[in-house]
Amino acid sequence: MLLAVDVGNTNLVFAVFDGDEVRARWRIATDPRRTGDEYAVWLLQLLSIENIERDQIKRIIVGSVVPRADHNLSVLAEKYFGITPLIAGRGAAEWGFAIDVDQPSSLGADRALNCIAAHDLVEGDKVVVDFGTATKFEALDYNGTYKGGIITPGINLSLDALVGKTAKLPRIAIRAPEGRSVIGRNTEDQMLIGIFWGYVAMMEGLIERMRSEIGRPTKVVATGGLAVLFDNHTDIFDVVDADLTIRGLKLLADRVAS
Repeated sequence: MLLAVDVGNTNLVFAVFDGDEVRARWRIATDPRRTGDEYAVWLLQLLSIENIERDQIKRIIVGSVVPRADHNLSVLAEKYFGITPLIAGRGAAEWGFAIDVDQPSSLGADRALNCIAAHDLVEGDKVVVDFGTATKFEALDYNGTYKGGIITPGINLSLDALVGKTAKLPRIAIRAPEGRSVIGRNTEDQMLIGIFWGYVAMMEGLIERMRSEIGRPTKVVATGGLAVLFDNHTDIFDVVDADLTIRGLKLLADRVAS
């Protein structure tokens, strides 16, 4: 089995692959101060609950946008599993696709892994959208070459800024507004309409501009926790896969093993 670890700015996801299937996955808040021993206490209990023995894990790969967490995850892998982990984007686990931008080394691990998985999922040109702490839009051509992208504040980050910089606006939960009206009748509805439909309009507008600039038929692949919510209120996505990043880790690990 393969243990894939996706380290994001907000959450860290552990996923166990049995062959090509995700046998189990768990999410924990990202904290660079968490030690390898602390990870082990948490993870080994969860493996036991899923009836997965520690020695069934034969490979470990880590994709991280939080460099301070990498050392402690390596300690977890080596001390408790006896495995030197692959670090996505380094050494044998280099990305393996062309990055046609001004600063190729600046491409984050999560974005690169999404590109790998999306290119495996759909043919032709594609735009990859990842709803995370930041929302990222990636442009890939039909050869899988990364051509550039867009970074915007995530919807929760936008809401945090709105609430944090105003004295009277309340904290609200992100959800789809009831009905299709974009004229709110009270403060909370007005905020929700602005955040939700404003974000949908931004997303659809940017994707259409990217498609126009690419100039060829382009598929849209979406991932991240809010992708399913938005998918119910827009027809702009061709594929929605919440596991896109960890599938990219699996593809990268398999390429190294082959």
